[in-house]
Amino acid sequence: MTRLSTLAGTWEPMSYAFLDASAKREVRRRMLKALAIPGHQVPYASREVPIARGWGTGGLQVTLSLLRPGLRVKVIDQGADDSVNAVNLRRFMMRTAAVEQTTDALEADIIQSRHRIPEETLAEGQILVLQVPDPEPLRPIEPDMSTARQMHGDADYGRMWLMLYEQIVRSGRVTQGAAYPAMVNGRHVMTPSPIPRWDLPKLHMARHITFLSAGREKRLHAVPPFTDVRPLVFDDVPFAVEDHATLTCAKSGLRGTFMNEIPLDDGGTLYETSDTGLAIKVLSTQGGTPQPIGTTWYPVTETQP
Repeated sequence: MTRLSTLAGTWEPMSYAFLDASAKREVRRRMLKALAIPGHQVPYASREVPIARGWGTGGLQVTLSLLRPGLRVKVIDQGADDSVNAVNLRRFMMRTAAVEQTTDALEADIIQSRHRIPEETLAEGQILVLQVPDPEPLRPIEPDMSTARQMHGDADYGRMWLMLYEQIVRSGRVTQGAAYPAMVNGRHVMTPSPIPRWDLPKLHMARHITFLSAGREKRLHAVPPFTDVRPLVFDDVPFAVEDHATLTCAKSGLRGTFMNEIPLDDGGTLYETSDTGLAIKVLSTQGGTPQPIGTTWYPVTETQP
């Protein structure tokens, strides 16, 4: 007689990396489709995870679907490795998948980020997962999502260009800051998460894979390696990033990185490099312990603090 216990597997309190095998397969299939159609929003069955929606559930599900023993994971929030959100997500991955953690962008196999792309250039084989609160670039001009889907299908982005034109007429420049719309592979317009304009050129012809996932909206899109990603700009109004190239980090002395602006009690302003992983390596090198520092997307110069 066959007993049920011989047919059932060993009971475990949870699946590896929390998500069950069916959920991982479903997310991976959607990720493959997103890679096949760069910039196209792919719907997926966003599962419940033990964090609130809007705090990185989409990025977390993509990362959990990719984890396997031995991988090194870096989690950052606004460029910082030690923020509350980054620490909690990293601790969750460590407990459910026993992966290695790192703060070095060069060592990481998977980098999950909220609102920033590391300053050091990512290499082939690395995966960048961006948390996206709203993946729909047409929402400001078309609140009806069924109409927005049809506009994407027809590549009808005239109203998006009109929105940028109106900003120029009213302010003399494009005022769109973070989440600047970009054309991917000459076909789909995407919103690249609330990354600053400083980070948008880093996606153009990049060597790494980028996944952008919104758990609350249940949609993800991707930018494969060596893909054309260009911001929407007019010929006579060139695209410009934030004017941070001349600022100096008060701690590391770095110049040429995206800076956090810190107001002081006396009314002054202090600037610190947003990418804490890079700043820590520079400080360690200055202290006599050399650390490998990779090439950066923008020329970075170091001054003596």
